[in-house]
Amino acid sequence: MKRIHPPYDFDAIYALLVRSFAYMDGRIDPPSSLHRMNAATLEEEARDKELWVIEDDGRPVACMILTPKPDTLYLGKLAVDADQRGQGLARQMIEQAGIRAQQLGRPSVTLQVRVELIENQAAFGRMGFVQTGASSHEGFDRPTNLTFVRLVRPDAA
Repeated sequence: MKRIHPPYDFDAIYALLVRSFAYMDGRIDPPSSLHRMNAATLEEEARDKELWVIEDDGRPVACMILTPKPDTLYLGKLAVDADQRGQGLARQMIEQAGIRAQQLGRPSVTLQVRVELIENQAAFGRMGFVQTGASSHEGFDRPTNLTFVRLVRPDAA
């Protein structure tokens, strides 16, 4: 696993995200913010935040974006290629997020999961995340996201 900085093949990471998030199309409302992103957006994310990847033979097969917040480290756009699932790559990414939170002096890792994606909620629960809240996208009168938090271990660094 490595943190990505430009230059990099951000088209390959974008393609990984598109493939990995395709199952959400038609399931979540509103649509994923991924639809407003592209390779250039990911390059900006790599400059301004932390973009991490796991590669297999030089091609990205898993990724995540980490954003330091004042009281937590936010984990977004976690993706694992379909042909790589079941190998613990998501768990490796989450462990790395915990290490980075500890290194940055943040007590936790926070992420959001769409309310419709109950399988993702269960998976994050199995990895130590606890639901702490719910929020709505602009224009919605019902919760659209659930917030999950995982405390970091003091020995994570």
